[in-house]
Amino acid sequence: MTQRQQQLNAVTPRSGDPAITPALIAEHGLTNDEYQRLLDMLGREPTFTELGIVSALWSEHCSYKHSRPLLKTLPTKAPFVLQGPGENAGVISIGDGLAVAFKIESHNHPSAVEPYQGAATGVGGILRDVFTMGARPIAMLNSLRFGSLDSPRVRYLFAGVVKGIGDYGNCVGIPTVAGEVAFDPAYEGNPIVNAMCVGLLHEDELIRAVAEGVGNPIIAVGARTGRDGIHGASFASEDLSAQSEAKRPRVQVGDPFTEKLLLEASLELIRSGAIVAIQDMGAAGLTSSSAEMAARGDVGVTIDTTRVPVREEGMTPYEILLSESQERMLVVAKRGREDEVASILAKWDLTAAVIGEVIAEPVYRVTEGDRVVAEFPGIRLVTDCPTYTPDARESDEAVRLRSQNVNAIAERPEERDPAWTLEQLLSSPNIAAKTWVHRQYDTTVRTNTVIGPGGDAAVVRVRGTHRALALKTDCNGRYVYLDPRIGAQIAVCEAARNVACTGGRPMAITNNLNFGNPRRPEVYFQLREATRGMAEACNALGTPVTGGNVSLYNENPSGAVYPTPVIGMVGLIESLDHITRAHFETEGDSIVLLGEPTSELGASEYLARIHGVVGGAPPACDLDAERALIDALLEAIQGGLIHSAHDCSDGGLAVALAECCVMNREVQLGARIDLSHWREIPTRALLFGEAQGRVVVSTSMPDTVATIARKHRVPARVIGSVGAVGDPVQITTSSGRINTPLATLDEAYHETISRIMSTPVAGNI
Repeated sequence: MTQRQQQLNAVTPRSGDPAITPALIAEHGLTNDEYQRLLDMLGREPTFTELGIVSALWSEHCSYKHSRPLLKTLPTKAPFVLQGPGENAGVISIGDGLAVAFKIESHNHPSAVEPYQGAATGVGGILRDVFTMGARPIAMLNSLRFGSLDSPRVRYLFAGVVKGIGDYGNCVGIPTVAGEVAFDPAYEGNPIVNAMCVGLLHEDELIRAVAEGVGNPIIAVGARTGRDGIHGASFASEDLSAQSEAKRPRVQVGDPFTEKLLLEASLELIRSGAIVAIQDMGAAGLTSSSAEMAARGDVGVTIDTTRVPVREEGMTPYEILLSESQERMLVVAKRGREDEVASILAKWDLTAAVIGEVIAEPVYRVTEGDRVVAEFPGIRLVTDCPTYTPDARESDEAVRLRSQNVNAIAERPEERDPAWTLEQLLSSPNIAAKTWVHRQYDTTVRTNTVIGPGGDAAVVRVRGTHRALALKTDCNGRYVYLDPRIGAQIAVCEAARNVACTGGRPMAITNNLNFGNPRRPEVYFQLREATRGMAEACNALGTPVTGGNVSLYNENPSGAVYPTPVIGMVGLIESLDHITRAHFETEGDSIVLLGEPTSELGASEYLARIHGVVGGAPPACDLDAERALIDALLEAIQGGLIHSAHDCSDGGLAVALAECCVMNREVQLGARIDLSHWREIPTRALLFGEAQGRVVVSTSMPDTVATIARKHRVPARVIGSVGAVGDPVQITTSSGRINTPLATLDEAYHETISRIMSTPVAGNI
């Protein structure tokens, strides 16, 4: 490089930018050691723009600096995995040249201060992650956590989040087919809002966000850039506090109609062959998308901020680079085909502007016209981010609670009639039907939904084939809090059982790790042990992790959320003939329990709902037995033997049986159940304990089902029969009988949340 070129490329601070001071560095979330690392990398003091870039890319949300070493321990490979972690979304092959792209991400912090837009833009972001892989989104799922519905503020947050999810997905025209919602005081100040998207593509249309080709233009497409969402990534990397409400400007504003246009335009761009890479401008906006694409391709890039289309006057390079305005993509096009890219975007009423190019020089350079305002050496901007392995120590409180002898807790007088307990559990917001939520989602748009919300897993037909996908999100934060390793194992296994109950073979997962402040030893212990348990379960079940998201600092002055490693599971149903529903369908069928009850009561919804106790050890998780159960269940389903299958989990066996009777309001069949065989198990543990590895099935061929179960060494026992329409639910134990009309159970199960949410909710409270 000549001396003249060096002078032209010299980085110079902008007039009017603030001086770099210790207070400004701290405001940008950098520690003293991290700032020294930045100085060592640059060999000089950074400009204000450079400080902003590093603040975003080295934030927890973008860099995973506390979780990256742990994530490397997860299994990520299998013959059918086409793309694992590190891209916008994971991709697996499902045969015949077809593939599935899927990913889950969080929008927890934005949803805590602006629930509608926080949730809506979370949906928009995860849609873009999937269609940037070349996949057409076909289904949305979610996983939500809130505090107690007794709180007016929680009802406000719940209502806003659900409406935001529904409005955005409905407008774009992607069905929301499944999800889960849980309520616990642990999430009072920090709701968990995780959105998952699943898309379908041809394997030869898979595209990756890898910048390449010196001289290739870099093009900003989609919406114009505004000032909304600046420092969104940093906001997501800090604890919430009383001042968080003032950070509403860091929450982005979504436009689902523009998103729909961008989706179609992006897929047409990919099919045109005019581009080599495409990436969503998500967290940290233009900064992360450009830097990460360059790092993946091991090339240099230059960006001119004066060429970025903006919607507000006077925006500085700092603001343009860090804006998280929605519905924007960054594209690397093939040189000479810029007009083709612009033409495709214009067809969809969207803008396309060349804002930079791929260069041979190994630098990341940002200019404002002729002025260089930021420059970093090579890919070190991404690779030099520090990683941390803090001290890990289980909290004394968790040890104390787990050690509690919960079986010694005295029963309430009302429990003399277990029918009372059953009704109380069915009306728990954690168990009750989430129809109030589902009604706000379009669950059948595109006409591929076979099983929508409310069953064990959603089932979506793969158009043009005789196959389907089974989809599920799952996690029990209470289990993970009391034993992170076992709790995470259970989250994987329950998601797999749910998928298998519909007839699907579990294939792969995406995960969303929602935890508190990792600098606290007890939180890092939870994160480390949960990751270990997840890895063990995924290895045992053969379900690799194809990607996901880590959301830390989910806490406020009152404490952290329960550790909540949400699992998003994708399974493949080889034939539409194998699709199996959760509710009883045929009068006179035998009811068979696969798996065994135990005396375990720890961590159950029964203890929390009836006694207000969070304690005891979570139920044991036998990974080999879980794999055997899935194999036996799928063999029976594929043999045409199973009429219904329902996982036994929250609330225990009695709740699972009641759900089989009442979850389908169109046809509700009673049941006669005899559990007197298990005399040695206390009645409340038999009915309401949450022993793992159990599925309730109905069949007209119980002996054949039992034979298959024995082959796989899975316990199987006929426990009753399906009754007629209008028959009661009768459950006999060695100590008594439940005899409850379906109407009573229906009321408890289906009307609870609607009744609670009919209470007026004032605006922002």
